[in-house]
Amino acid sequence: IKRYPDGSVKKFKARFCACGNEQEEGIDYSETWAPVAQWTTIRTVMILAIKLGWCSAQCDITAAFIHATLPPDEEIFVHQPRGFTTKPNHVIRLNKTLYGLCQSPRHFFKYLSNRLIKHGLHPSQLDPCLFLNNELIVIVYVDDLLVYAKDSDTIDEFVNRMQSDDLALRREGTAEGYLGVDIKRDGDSIHLTQSGLTKRIITALGLNDKYSNACTTPAECAPLPRDDGGEPASGMINYASVVGMMLYLCGHSRPDISFAVHQCARYTFAPTRRHEKALIRIGRYLKGPIDTGLILHPSPDLQL
Repeated sequence: IKRYPDGSVKKFKARFCACGNEQEEGIDYSETWAPVAQWTTIRTVMILAIKLGWCSAQCDITAAFIHATLPPDEEIFVHQPRGFTTKPNHVIRLNKTLYGLCQSPRHFFKYLSNRLIKHGLHPSQLDPCLFLNNELIVIVYVDDLLVYAKDSDTIDEFVNRMQSDDLALRREGTAEGYLGVDIKRDGDSIHLTQSGLTKRIITALGLNDKYSNACTTPAECAPLPRDDGGEPASGMINYASVVGMMLYLCGHSRPDISFAVHQCARYTFAPTRRHEKALIRIGRYLKGPIDTGLILHPSPDLQL
């Protein structure tokens, strides 16, 4: 289920995937890395767009990974998908980088970046996922693209060029909702919020009833100790899952909970009841201003 930033359902997706967990390094793959854009880069470009008066567009690539071709030295075989009975007792040799393969993100990024460079965009020396020229700025986060240009026609022309170069790229409106962050532009300010993710955190902690009160700080004054001999965890909270959601939240729109979340993240391996209570405290803090987020308001004197 793919959702909008407010938590509502956007669409249902299904994929035929390979079991990457059964691959062996040195036999089935060598390198797997694929860079993603830093949020410092994204925020800087957002501020630059305000200063220049540029418009934005969010673009998505349909079935992105299967665009890239596997190199000849990587022979990978998979079972046939269910219901495929034309040739029983056969397996499939992959020509493309199927979802689930360890090396798919790396090969797709090379495929996409080669096409961006081919169409006159140059990667930044400070962030390999930032491509730009005099007319366009393109930010790449795996298969999600954030495009800025002087006008909407320039963005449409870019999308058409990429589509003609065998890339299933489609435009999905403005930057609002990029990577699960609700981005709203108000004059010379940008508001970044994640109300949908905040609600999911509150629900995961069991705080969504009317008897759970909000609090004004995300942590107590005392430090959070390891507490090896303390009360064991109740198991009612999926500690690692909640910490993961909170890390994504504080890294994108709620820096005010960063310290408290990182203290809790130190004990993800073996949390106790004390650590669960610390997570609940952060959840109670988030319950107060659910629609609060980060505000970017560059001064008129800022030069980029």
